Amino acid sequence: MEVVFKCCAGLDVHSKTVVSCRRIIGPDGKLDRQVRTFGTTTQELLTLAQWLAEGSVTHVAMESTGVFWKPVWNILEGQFEILLVNARHIKQVPGRKTDVKDCEWIAQLLQCGLLRGSFVPPAEIRELRDLTRHRAKLADQHTAVTNRIHKTLEDANIKLGTVASDILGVSGRAMLTAIVTGENRPEVLANLARKRLRSKIPALQEALHGRITEHHRFLLETLLEQLRFLEAQIVRLDRRIAEKTRPFEAALARLDTIPGIARRTAENLLAEIGPDMAVFPSAAHLASWSAMCPGNDESAGKRRTGKTANGNRWLRRALIEAAWAASRTKNTYLSAQYRRLAARRGQRRAIVAVGHTILVTAYHVLAEVRPHYELGADYFDRLDPQRLTRHLVRRLEKLGHKVTLEPVAA
Repeated sequence: MEVVFKCCAGLDVHSKTVVSCRRIIGPDGKLDRQVRTFGTTTQELLTLAQWLAEGSVTHVAMESTGVFWKPVWNILEGQFEILLVNARHIKQVPGRKTDVKDCEWIAQLLQCGLLRGSFVPPAEIRELRDLTRHRAKLADQHTAVTNRIHKTLEDANIKLGTVASDILGVSGRAMLTAIVTGENRPEVLANLARKRLRSKIPALQEALHGRITEHHRFLLETLLEQLRFLEAQIVRLDRRIAEKTRPFEAALARLDTIPGIARRTAENLLAEIGPDMAVFPSAAHLASWSAMCPGNDESAGKRRTGKTANGNRWLRRALIEAAWAASRTKNTYLSAQYRRLAARRGQRRAIVAVGHTILVTAYHVLAEVRPHYELGADYFDRLDPQRLTRHLVRRLEKLGHKVTLEPVAA
C-alpha cells in the first residue's frame, strides 16, 4: 500500500499503560519500527512525547477508549497531528489481539492513510462541553428529587399535585416547608396559597387533608434540602457557562433565532458542535456524525431498516428537546413539518425529522453567519398548490359533495 506519512506512531491507550509503535521510513526506504510501553502519569506521557519527537513523528493515532485518551491528547496536542479514531474502524484480525499488535496495526493503518479522525473540538469548547453536560446531569437529578417528593406526598395521602400544577412553586414550597415544620391543619396549609391558587383554597383544603407522619416530614426535609442544593449548583453552572460563552455571543444570538431553541439549548448546541462549521464538509456530514439521520442497513439490494445509529447522545438530547418545543410554535415551518409527518409516520419519527431540520438550520446559521430565515407554516402548501387543490377536491368528493372551483382574480 502507498505510504502517506513517513514518520508516524500508533498508540494503544489503557488506564495504566500506553503502548506506542513508532514507524519511520528512512531516505533509503527501509522501515524502522520500534515499540515501547509508557505509564499514564504526566511525567511518563511527557517522556512519550519526547520519544516521539526524537523520531521526527508528525502524525499520531489512538483509539477513543473511554476517557483514557484525554490525558494523552492534552499532553500531545500542539506538538503532533493527532487522530482520535473510532475503535470500530480499526479492529484487529481475530486471533492476533495483543497490546503490541494493536499499536502496530494502528500505526500501519495511519502510515497508509487509512484512518479517519473523530471530531475533537478546541480546548475552550471541550471545557464548555464539560460544563453543559454536568448541568444536564444536575437537571436530571433535580427531576428525580422532584419525583421523590411527589411519591412521598402520595404516601402521606396529600393530593397537592392534583390541585396545583407545580408543587414546587412559591405556594407549593411554602406548604411543604410548613408540613416539614410540623403543621398538618389543612385550612392553615391551604391559606399559604398565593395569587391565582387562592381561588382553589376549598380544593386545597381537601387535597391537604392526609396522614402525615414524622417519617414523611423527615423525608420531605431531606428532599427539599437536596433540591435547594441542586438548584444552587445549577445557578452556579449557569454563571460559569455565561462566562465561557461570552466570546460566542453572536453565534448564540443567531442560534436563538431558530424556533424551539432558547438560550440554554443554544449553549448546549454550541458546546457539542462548536462555532466553526469548517470541520464538517456539509450539513449532511454533521447530521451523519450526530446520527440525526436514517441509518444504512442494506444487504442483497434490500433495505432492512432505517433506524438511526448511536451518535452524540448529548447533542441528540438537545435537538429532541428543541424539536418538541418547535412542534408547538405557531406559524412556523418546523411546526408544519411536524404535523405533516406525525400524521403519516407517527410522533417519534416526526420529532427526529424536526430535530434533523433544526441541526441543518443551525449548521447554515453558523456557517453562513446569518440569522434564521423563516419559511412559514404554508411552505408545503406553496410547493405544489395544484396538487394540494386536487387532494382537497378528492376529499370533499369522498364526503359526497360536488365541487366546482372558480379562481379568484389576483
